[in-house]
Amino acid sequence: MQSGLAKYDKWILEFQTKDPGINPLMGWETSTDTLSELKLEFTTKELAINYAKKKKINYEIIEPKIRKTVKKSYADNFLG
Repeated sequence: MQSGLAKYDKWILEFQTKDPGINPLMGWETSTDTLSELKLEFTTKELAINYAKKKKINYEIIEPKIRKTVKKSYADNFLG
């Protein structure tokens, strides 16, 4: 499996689900809160923070993990 870097330079504001419950028919997690389906993208962390402060939204910042790349050649698949 390979992980790409698409949208790696964006900051995303996600809302937490209020009153989650279990759907009795399917057993899936469900909620009547439609904000949990909304994801806002920002180009910088500062813009996301300013938006949250302006709209009086409590927020938590989760910094992206530093990706460590291992350079190897195709032949490394057959060695070892």
